[in-house]
Amino acid sequence: MRGSVVTSTDSETPAQASTADVSLLASLNDAQREAALALVGPVCILAGAGTGKTRTITHRIAYGIRAGVYDPSRVLALTFTSKAAGELRGRLRDLGASGVAARTFHAAALSQLGFFWPHTVGGPAPAIVKGKGRLIAEAAERIRLRLDPAGVRDMATEIEWRKVRELSLEEYAIQLRTTRSLPKGVGDDAALALLQAYEDIKDERRQMDFEDVLLATVGMLELEPWVTQRVREQYRFFVVDEYQDVSPLQQRLLQLWLGERRELCVVGDAAQTIYSFAGASSSFLTGFPERYPDARVVRLEDNYRSTSAIIAVANEVARHVPYALTLEPAAETPRREPLPEVLQFHDDDDEARGVVHRIGEDLRGGIPIESIAVLYRTNVQAAAVERALQDAGIAYSAIGQRRFFEQPEVRQALSALRAAVMQETEGPLFQAVSDVLRDLGWTHEPPADSGALRDRWNSWDALLRLADAQPHGTKLAEFSAELQQRAKMQYEPELRAVTLSSIHAAKGLEWDSVTIIGASEGLLPIWYAESQAELDEERRLLYVAVTRARKRLRLTHAQFGGRRDAERPASRFLAELGTRIRRGTNGAFGGPRR
Repeated sequence: MRGSVVTSTDSETPAQASTADVSLLASLNDAQREAALALVGPVCILAGAGTGKTRTITHRIAYGIRAGVYDPSRVLALTFTSKAAGELRGRLRDLGASGVAARTFHAAALSQLGFFWPHTVGGPAPAIVKGKGRLIAEAAERIRLRLDPAGVRDMATEIEWRKVRELSLEEYAIQLRTTRSLPKGVGDDAALALLQAYEDIKDERRQMDFEDVLLATVGMLELEPWVTQRVREQYRFFVVDEYQDVSPLQQRLLQLWLGERRELCVVGDAAQTIYSFAGASSSFLTGFPERYPDARVVRLEDNYRSTSAIIAVANEVARHVPYALTLEPAAETPRREPLPEVLQFHDDDDEARGVVHRIGEDLRGGIPIESIAVLYRTNVQAAAVERALQDAGIAYSAIGQRRFFEQPEVRQALSALRAAVMQETEGPLFQAVSDVLRDLGWTHEPPADSGALRDRWNSWDALLRLADAQPHGTKLAEFSAELQQRAKMQYEPELRAVTLSSIHAAKGLEWDSVTIIGASEGLLPIWYAESQAELDEERRLLYVAVTRARKRLRLTHAQFGGRRDAERPASRFLAELGTRIRRGTNGAFGGPRR
């Protein structure tokens, strides 16, 4: 195995080892076990894509609890999405460590802020703005600035970037003149006026956004020593997943939680830093050994996810990425391993039809529909693929389009399940849930066509499969309560549908078959990526996209985009892949031309 310990200190005593159930770690490889045994002091786990980082940190926490080193109520595991936090809690529960708090930075800060606000400021804490879009649009109207939806999204990024970098408006103005790119038609003065109007509207309505939550929590901990003491008494051991995505503001908050203590385990991969535009910095990960010279640093490089051919492509992309790990296949490769391929099409519609044709081949070849994904750099690229999937009658689900638990049929099902709890009788959970869903209209076989009926069936079917995956003996009341918790945390189940996703939203996910569309100049890398730092981020995006694939990988590009006469060169990144990837031609792979 390639994973290795780079730097180590004795962080576990013989007494601790003898009291713990070491068999818990039997399924880990050598490097994973090294990380799991490092229970105290600063620990840095450099984990490449598909190397089992979540498995490693959950086993480390569970082992620490069994060894008597950790009190589960004093462990805080931090990550960046509600879905990832939900997965951490589920895995910890399965390992007998259900008392551990696994939260996002924002959720942990919001909990503390809500608890201490009445004692430090007085009265209830301000309401939280769920989304910035509406307030930004209102702020634009107030200063008579015209913004289209894309401009609103871009300005939301500017607001977030300024705050997580802890810059005043004056300091942000300096950055505008040097490093920041604004939406078309928005000048520096207009941007500053918009940001000020946005803050004014929030203050008038006594509202906070998510970045305000972090800033307010930092301020509270710095100004109220008694609050800081209470928080530090609550949590002693910290684990931070996806540490390469931490922002300066989050790092400052983490340091306030820690104080002078050193019980910190961080996990990350510098090659998967894809949120620099929003203020994230991998320097906290790469500089960890300098801040803690005696830290134990463990490298996880054995990839359990992808075939050797896909790993070879990933390593070729990563060869140009600073601090990237070199992945090695952890399992034997099948003799007839499909080679990754690049496919060229005439235009965007031909590309979409060609991609859907190959999705059909995947389905006929036995790949489950929920194990197929199409990834893209920008959300507008999804429209052509959606039309082609609809024409082919193939169900799909676009990440970020609709929240699962906010769909009417899902709310209806959750309500019906809560009602059924009052009449629950003895019997398997699967039977009880299927009876409830049949009363609502669920059938054993899905509707023949795609559309609203198929979407509703997929939602109910996802709930049923979630019930089937519950531990034996789970009661309907317990399952209903879990669904309510999932809805609160937006921890969504898997749908039986092809997944459409931006590369950013695909982070942390994986599928058997992945197609990356739009591998063209202007899309990947994106047209406005001009500096070396921006191009490096685009290359890391491609690395993240490639490493989502388990068995099949395709990259596609269209010769012409938008206007028929607007030729679009293939991405410069494709030229770097050399013989690692099989290449097709327009004549061989293009769809029918109009």
